[in-house]
Amino acid sequence: MPPFLISPATHFPTVPPLKPRQSPPKMSTNNHPPTPTHLITSFTNLLWGKSLPPQLLISTVRSSWSTLWHLMMSQLAPSDPSGSYTRPISQFPNPNPHQLTPTTLHLYAALPCPWAHRTLIVRALKGLQHVIPVSIASPGLDGSWEFKDEGIPIGDKLIPTRDKVYGAKTLREVYKMRTGGYDGRCTVPMVWDVVKKEVVCNESYDIIGLLNSGFNDFAQNPDLDLAPPELKERIDEWNRIVYPSINNGVYRCGFAQSQEAYDTAVNELFSALNKIDGHLSGSRYLCGDKLTLADVCLFTTLIRFDLVYNVMFKCTKKKVVEYQNLYGYMRDIYQIPGVAETCDLDAMMDGYYKFLFPLNPGNIRPVMPSASDHEFLLQSHTRESLSTSQQSVQVLAS
Repeated sequence: MPPFLISPATHFPTVPPLKPRQSPPKMSTNNHPPTPTHLITSFTNLLWGKSLPPQLLISTVRSSWSTLWHLMMSQLAPSDPSGSYTRPISQFPNPNPHQLTPTTLHLYAALPCPWAHRTLIVRALKGLQHVIPVSIASPGLDGSWEFKDEGIPIGDKLIPTRDKVYGAKTLREVYKMRTGGYDGRCTVPMVWDVVKKEVVCNESYDIIGLLNSGFNDFAQNPDLDLAPPELKERIDEWNRIVYPSINNGVYRCGFAQSQEAYDTAVNELFSALNKIDGHLSGSRYLCGDKLTLADVCLFTTLIRFDLVYNVMFKCTKKKVVEYQNLYGYMRDIYQIPGVAETCDLDAMMDGYYKFLFPLNPGNIRPVMPSASDHEFLLQSHTRESLSTSQQSVQVLAS
């Protein structure tokens, strides 16, 4: 009966009150199954609610993680009994330039790797890009190097590429093509002979020596000598400091598997950096006015220092930007024509923070330090005032 037809005198039989109607359970609009994280969260909430896990569980997980960490580190970074990182020796050193034809060679490199970065810089400074092509590998989740074609580069900027020789998916596939195969470590940089299908060299310092002096007849900048005979002793002297204490020193800090090993490495690292910073107060480059291979080797560690090593490898005592001379020295080299194009700052950070799982299990990449940004690296450094001759600068800029 409509409400407006009900009179005040109208009587209705008594009806028992209705129970509140239960709403049907809401159906999830998300058809995806629960993620492992959600399952773990639900399970832990069921066990101990919002309080911290019990001490026994914390101790068990900590012990298990420590064991697994040492196991993974033993594969990633072999160490001696004291826990100090021991870098494996390259399997293919000392190429003979007289037995090589540069037009049959191919360089394999990677943008995050400081050792491969050396070769890209020398190749650019000597003007060998048109003679020795390069395939740029990217880090894979399993620790290997793989190839990803990321499109067309902007200008001369290097970017990850496909394997330009064979179309291989990984660098290991290329190594295995050599006569007799190969089961060792598949590292970058690596120079490959396309005709012979053979590894020519995978020792970075030997490769930059080869690029510097082995192919001057083909180089666009043959007059540039990054290892002149008169500076050989001084270059070797600086390399005996830079390689063990700085180039490899940052890895000895980051890959140390004992407190004692870390303390030794970090003290050697900053002692060497302090020594070099003092030297650079009166010298434009390590060996005077001329840029040398020693500078190239130091630069590839310095450019990654504040981006990666200071944080991830626990090299926290001081940043490069805090040094009076090292920061300007690094910017000076960065601004040499051809060098900045070899420096992919984002790839450097990604290659460490997102792929070195034992050192950064969460794969979270911190923000780039402002002083390491491209615009800051292009700021004036005034180090040309330390040069007694402009000859080396003119050669590099030609």
